[in-house]
Amino acid sequence: MKTPVLLCILLFSQSWAFEFIIDGEWESEMSGPLDQYHKSGRYRRNVLTSGEEENFEAIQGSDITVKSYKVESRITSRFAHTTVKSSVVNSGPKSQSIGFNVQIPKRAFINNFTMNVNGITFVGSVMEKTVARNLYAQARARGKAAGIVRTNSQAMETFRTEVHVPPGSKVEFELHYQEMMQRKLGEYQHTLHIQPGRLVPLLQVDVYIFEPKGIKFVTAPNTLGEQFSDITKITHTKEKAHVVFKPTLQQQRKCENCTESAVDGVFTVKYDVERESNAGELQVSDGHFVHFFAPSDLTPLSKNIVFVIDVSGSMWGLKMKQTVEAMKAILEDLSMDDYFSIIDFNHNVRCWSEDLVQASSIQVDEAKKYIQSIKPNGGTNINEALLRAVQMLVRASSQGLIDPRSVSMIILVSDGDPTVGEIKLSTIQKNVKRVMREDFSLFSLGIGFDVDFDFLERIAMDNRGVAQRIYANHDAAEQLKAFYSQVSSPLLRTITIHFPENTVNNVTQNRFDKFFSGSELIVAGKLQPSDLTTLQSFTTASAANMDMNIQTEAYIQELDSALSTHQHSFNGFARQMWAYITVNQLLAERSLASTANKKRKITQRIVALSLEHQFVTPLTAMLVEGQDQGRAERLIADSPKDSKHGCCSATASSSGSVPVRQLVYQKPPWVLPTPAPTLGEATGTHEIIPNHVIIVDNDPHFIIHLPRSNMDICFNIDSKPGHILNLVSDPGTGVTINGQLVGSKKMKNNKINTYFGTISIYSKTDGVQVIVGTNRIDLMEGRNNHSFSWGATAELMLNRMKVTIVKEQQVTVEIDGRISVMVLLHRVWKKHPVQVDFLGIYMPSDNNYSAKVHGLIGQFAQEPEVKVYGVHEGADPKKKEAIMEVKGNKLAVTRGWQKDYRRDKKRGSDVYCWFVHNNGKGFVDGSYTNYILPQLDSFLSAL
Repeated sequence: MKTPVLLCILLFSQSWAFEFIIDGEWESEMSGPLDQYHKSGRYRRNVLTSGEEENFEAIQGSDITVKSYKVESRITSRFAHTTVKSSVVNSGPKSQSIGFNVQIPKRAFINNFTMNVNGITFVGSVMEKTVARNLYAQARARGKAAGIVRTNSQAMETFRTEVHVPPGSKVEFELHYQEMMQRKLGEYQHTLHIQPGRLVPLLQVDVYIFEPKGIKFVTAPNTLGEQFSDITKITHTKEKAHVVFKPTLQQQRKCENCTESAVDGVFTVKYDVERESNAGELQVSDGHFVHFFAPSDLTPLSKNIVFVIDVSGSMWGLKMKQTVEAMKAILEDLSMDDYFSIIDFNHNVRCWSEDLVQASSIQVDEAKKYIQSIKPNGGTNINEALLRAVQMLVRASSQGLIDPRSVSMIILVSDGDPTVGEIKLSTIQKNVKRVMREDFSLFSLGIGFDVDFDFLERIAMDNRGVAQRIYANHDAAEQLKAFYSQVSSPLLRTITIHFPENTVNNVTQNRFDKFFSGSELIVAGKLQPSDLTTLQSFTTASAANMDMNIQTEAYIQELDSALSTHQHSFNGFARQMWAYITVNQLLAERSLASTANKKRKITQRIVALSLEHQFVTPLTAMLVEGQDQGRAERLIADSPKDSKHGCCSATASSSGSVPVRQLVYQKPPWVLPTPAPTLGEATGTHEIIPNHVIIVDNDPHFIIHLPRSNMDICFNIDSKPGHILNLVSDPGTGVTINGQLVGSKKMKNNKINTYFGTISIYSKTDGVQVIVGTNRIDLMEGRNNHSFSWGATAELMLNRMKVTIVKEQQVTVEIDGRISVMVLLHRVWKKHPVQVDFLGIYMPSDNNYSAKVHGLIGQFAQEPEVKVYGVHEGADPKKKEAIMEVKGNKLAVTRGWQKDYRRDKKRGSDVYCWFVHNNGKGFVDGSYTNYILPQLDSFLSAL
């Protein structure tokens, strides 16, 4: 969160009829983050006062005419470029000051401001702050008037400027700022403050959204008042959305004959994007890339939480009431897999429980009673409270209470400075850093206007967490609960997103401690010059019960071609987003720099990037210049004195080189495609099957390879849609493989064809089930469920089971290196009148089953004796006929062929075989109906 903004605009010629200056304060570039003390030895505080809540008007002046007020945002791939324009006339008889005020999000960077006053145009450019300091001093020496810019709301900053103009003057203002959308609780929220302060003939807000992978939803909840409920219009296609708010002059009035405007509030647009898979979305544009990672459908990790609550005297009243209310709801949200405790502190430190306890309903109820009984009083001993919290987590880890795959965190809630024990903030920060383990995180919540938020933010960032200011008003409890909701559902740990060597450089933070449900991790960088047509990324992470290695790729030229065709997209989004993320991460590093030399080097990098990308940051200023009759006019726009927020949650910035483990799917030998048959194979006189593979594909055709006989036997199963057929049932190894049939869309030749639409591989020994469908792949272990789409290549490890997904191609499941199954995906045209998507199953003949194995395929693990004789011409001259002796039966068989689709999924390769009629009767034990099961994880009963 930024400190209160000082956006300064200075005009230097005393002879002009209009002038404006805004006062500011300058930070010493040499000062370090740990040496800015008051005389008392404490940090200079970054505080807000309740008096900053004030009535806000975008255009200020006593006798003016506002011709127009327009706001336009172009959001492309989560990066927003917003322009605010207004045209104003001094319609009064005297010279007066006209104010132009814009509230912008705290995380946004102003990157341009222009103003035209009676034909004189001032154009902005970002310069080093030292230049601005000198110009500022010159202006003050000339005795110019001054005003201030300050924060006046929870999430916004105010850009203010005033220009003094003679009667009849026309002034046009235009401000540009950029920001990256942050995903919270499953959506992006774009906020615009629309407070013109008067009726405007042309008042219009346009928000254009372009998301290349598609927009899942877009809404614009009415927050301006009931009378505007039907004015906002939304048009929405797959990739684009346009939200427009354009009230007429009459619609703006507070009442039918009122001269006051009812437009006074926040205009909000919420949306989310379509995600094809859990691999994330890789976009390449303008020589830069951005990787978005926001997986879902994963089982949350269990949590170990120590709540550290300030109960000093300053928390008395509304603050404590709201904290208690929020804590009761938060405790209720804990699951049985979570462990927790509570530490409350004033001048003393108390533990509700000295050790972490499981979040059972009984323990949660006891904790709620304890919270309810707290009576605030005394001083504030933050140091000892945090050290006790860390000790509690360390002890739980040493005792084996903490699951290695769980997430451990401390959540601190405080409203003031330490007054008891260690009170030197730099020492407290060092003490906590020294004892914190790499897998613990600290989150800080500062309640109230006078909390030292700078300190809370530094100590959180230093320990893989984030901080948030909680405003002590009527909805403080909701703010606390909303923050907890963002961190209550961790899905992944130790996430790394990396790229092949010599393909990218200047990569932003690419290692993350945690990923929380509903959020998003973003990595950006520059492309290295090459002849590559695609860029790949590799993501590794640990989930609740598995390790993930996921690959995705993007065509380098594809997105730029698409952007060139969209009128309202922001073509430079990737370049600016990379700079935005990089500058924010450097600002966070700068705030934690331990020496003046380190801080100076980081400062130089920030300034260089800010100048290149025209960002008004805490270390730069905007010089606005114009010319009239040969005389130069100069203005300066300054930004906050410092910024101590990081771009990304979780870990400190890390973009150093890491060993890249490229996920290159290595096919087992049996997965290799069958070569085209020879003439001898086609006639049945000579058979060489190089790959010992059993196949079930199409509607469904079974091809059973018998290695000892060097022979392939085929049969069909004609069952009904919805039936579950057992393919392999092996109680000895605890493995069962079943397939569920799906029917064609309509009859063909008076028959509904059936195909396998779902394949289940279940290892009872491991308690793991993999369900492969045509839309997604589900992995389940007890209460842990994870879903993946076919949209990315991934490698997943669950106990002894390895699952490899090849994008839009196949899934291979290996169990303990002994049993392998490949499921092949067949896609058909979505509008095909008859066919549906379906799956094929391929298994090696040498899978290592037990002697108890059975099933439509499993029974042939013990190969039966087969004899074929009496080969003769059949009714079809292309298909010979013969007699087969097998399992004591004499069967009439026909020489035919089926398809192996491993080489070519459209046409397939012919596999010649002896075909057994009537659903394999006589070749298969019993009737095929004996293999119909009730559930996908069922084992076959004895026949």
